[in-house]
Amino acid sequence: MTQTAHKKKFKICLVSISLAKGGAERSVAMLSQMLSSLGHQVHIVVLNNEIDFKYSGTLFNLGALKPKDDHFLARLTRFKKLRRYLKTQAFDVVIDHRPKNEYFRELFYKKYIYRDLSTIYVVHSSNKQEYFTKMVSKMAAIYNIQLATVTVSTHIELHVAKTSGVLNCSTIHNAYNPAWKQEASIDDLPANNYILSYGRLHDGIKDLSFLIHSFNASWVWKDGVSLVIMGDGPDKKMLQDLAVSMPCNKHIVFLPFTKAPFGIIQNARCVTLTSFYEGFPMVLVESLSVGVPVISLDIISGPSEIIQHNYNGLLVKERDPEKFADALGVICRDEVLYLKLKAQTQGSVQQFSMQEISAKWDKLLQHVIR
Repeated sequence: MTQTAHKKKFKICLVSISLAKGGAERSVAMLSQMLSSLGHQVHIVVLNNEIDFKYSGTLFNLGALKPKDDHFLARLTRFKKLRRYLKTQAFDVVIDHRPKNEYFRELFYKKYIYRDLSTIYVVHSSNKQEYFTKMVSKMAAIYNIQLATVTVSTHIELHVAKTSGVLNCSTIHNAYNPAWKQEASIDDLPANNYILSYGRLHDGIKDLSFLIHSFNASWVWKDGVSLVIMGDGPDKKMLQDLAVSMPCNKHIVFLPFTKAPFGIIQNARCVTLTSFYEGFPMVLVESLSVGVPVISLDIISGPSEIIQHNYNGLLVKERDPEKFADALGVICRDEVLYLKLKAQTQGSVQQFSMQEISAKWDKLLQHVIR
């Protein structure tokens, strides 16, 4: 009998705000697939009625119960239903992916929602406020009573969780699906002739205005290269207005969010990341996995754990539009370097494949669940 046959199978509940829009939500959907493929029984609880990504297991859509007038009593009723669901299903473990930016709400989850349940908390952002609130030591105490705390990057583990006093943390990166390359469909954008940025259009986080200024300064649009910004969000109109005001305006294209972006990703010359901060930026892993080089500011956290400068992409050390413009120029004009980067994209992210990451999750579960 093989070693795998001796491994225990668990009944697992994943809790997430939704299964839509962001990289953290996509990672939850993928984790449901990975755990299911290992033979575990997976349930997913989502708090908002937003489902874009493929998942495996049984879905409990708490958001579908939300009325238009979401008053206090309605929320309390949903919390009671959530508590009843978690208790009656008798899960071996609950893996909670929610942001944790309000201490007293987390105290409520600890004392009521998750009372007497085995839980693992996942930290998806390097922004301490999003997962530790302003009451850092009290939040650390909540994390420390969990079976484990999982961070999605080494930076978050070392410089956010551990420095906050969390003792039970370890890193498991988010995964990419090797099948994405086969799922990529042909689109009507000219292959290899545009720079791509995609994700939620929230300029206070993603700093896409910086990207637009850098693209304008790069002059690559004079060579017929376009900038494609794909996604939706609160700052889309502001960014469109900024683009219109720039000399390069005819070469900036905005596309809406799509559930299946991989054809557009695969046809890009490169994919960019200009955020102020991240957790583990899946746009970089996704792009590399389908053979597209990347350019990223060397922000916290994640890019330096994914990009090897001048090997599979370019890391720009400073938030300087001229320096980012130079990087755009290099990747669009230096064909020898570009082909070298492109040849090394997919092999550079093998450690983030579903097979590798699912094995790490299974090892953790086998170790902490009694």
